[in-house]
Amino acid sequence: MRLGGAQKGTAVLPLHYGKAPPWLVGRMIKLAKGIVTVLIDEYGRDVFLQRISDPYWFQALGCVLGYDWHSSGVTTVLTGVLKSAVVAEEHGMTICGGKGKASTKGPTEIAQAGEEFNLSTDTISKLQYASRMSAKVDNSAIQAGYPLYHHAFFLTEDGKWAVVQQGMNTKDRTARRYHWLSDHVKEFVAEPHDAIVGNVRRNVALDMTAKESEACRKTSVDIVQEPPKKVAKMLQSFRPTYQKSLQEWMPDVRAQEYVRSVLVMPRNINWETLTRMYEFRPKNYEELLGVKGVGPSTVRGIALISELIYGQPPSWKDPVRYSFAYGGKDGVPYPVDRKALDESIQILEDAVKNARIGDRERLKSIQRLRECTLS
Repeated sequence: MRLGGAQKGTAVLPLHYGKAPPWLVGRMIKLAKGIVTVLIDEYGRDVFLQRISDPYWFQALGCVLGYDWHSSGVTTVLTGVLKSAVVAEEHGMTICGGKGKASTKGPTEIAQAGEEFNLSTDTISKLQYASRMSAKVDNSAIQAGYPLYHHAFFLTEDGKWAVVQQGMNTKDRTARRYHWLSDHVKEFVAEPHDAIVGNVRRNVALDMTAKESEACRKTSVDIVQEPPKKVAKMLQSFRPTYQKSLQEWMPDVRAQEYVRSVLVMPRNINWETLTRMYEFRPKNYEELLGVKGVGPSTVRGIALISELIYGQPPSWKDPVRYSFAYGGKDGVPYPVDRKALDESIQILEDAVKNARIGDRERLKSIQRLRECTLS
């Protein structure tokens, strides 16, 4: 996980079910609006986006507002609270999308916000593309068993953006959160994240965004420009003994169900999609991934053809970094990052002190913030 280009870390995100009680959400919205207002007035919208893309700060904000420090629910509840607290007319920014069905409303909400901010049609289209591609990357280009169920798109009146989205693995009850910041995205398919956080690292995970996957990405583009019938013959050349040979190739992990789901060649390839890509002739991997109908199975199938036939393997290294919220007090898996922790705490503490809320809320929030440093 990249933080400021150098620091590394993740947050523990066990999967919790249930909803935040209305009495808590109402207070969270009130407090969040005060904090956001002060932060934007003091530091500006660009810095606020940078903080949202920083998992340390994001997690600390959830603690300040009174939600579970380590729960996966902090992602969905916090972004939902911010969506209600952030007012476009007052803050010059808005939040689109959300959890479940709300995430599908993202493109429409981006268009509405773009019109309200008087952004050009071209800019609005690029913002919708950024929303769609960030989701597609984390749902298809990276495969570690965490299909997305939450997508929040933070948008400023200047057309800058950040994304916070989360995937769920219901089998081991863990979640994984992805942070994006527009200022740091040079290519959507080449290590575009500011952070990928979670508390489980897979022994094997497909990461087509890794630098090590560059050759595989290029080969994948070449493969989809072949006639679909030729691609079908490549697939048939692996069967019916393909799965057995692949398990022998990775004997140390073959018994793990989530690994099998990643490594096994998909039984059903969307041939309409392959035909569409063949006719479209994508120039690069980003265009390939952006083709309608390209999903995890297609990405995985093409990647395995690239490796087993053309000798250009993708990265099978999980991009998440396993750790505790700020490192472990006993130095495992790495020492506490005191600088990052102190910076998050100080900024939020100043914001809380100056927020337009009652003294009682201020005191409770600062107390929660201090308690989180002991977690």
